[in-house]
Amino acid sequence: MSIENCPCGSGRAYAECCEPHITGATPAPTAEALMRARYTAFSVGALDYLHDTLSEKKRHLHDPEAVKQWAETSTWLGLEVHGVMGGGENDETGEVDFTATFEQKGVRQQHSELSQFHRENGLWVYADGRVRGNPTVRREEPKIGRNDPCPCGSGRKYKKCCGR
Repeated sequence: MSIENCPCGSGRAYAECCEPHITGATPAPTAEALMRARYTAFSVGALDYLHDTLSEKKRHLHDPEAVKQWAETSTWLGLEVHGVMGGGENDETGEVDFTATFEQKGVRQQHSELSQFHRENGLWVYADGRVRGNPTVRREEPKIGRNDPCPCGSGRKYKKCCGR
């Protein structure tokens, strides 16, 4: 497969960035490098890499058919790393906060996650993640009822004025 720029968004060539990790030529040196390679594995269809880089405790939860369906029915649009805590070459654990953008069935979507990584047998593996959703929106003013006076000042009921 010939890919100029790496799908992970590093700005480097695929052959110099994620490909050596995905092919097994070199292990990912950091938690961030592993996370970027895992994203790239989705976009290039190297789905065995996703299983192989899971922690041993999580491998029994891996559903290769579901992963394959998600990867193949999605167009992978980009990866944004928001922050990294630990996960360096001399660390044993690390966190990567990221958002992956993809399109599925014509709908643009985002998967935002705070991922946990640790080393097993000297190699970085994905241990767990917490999906981040949209923040809850709280109403500051009380909700206007359908039969309340319209706040526009027309003197009409909300349902007959601006509430249509």
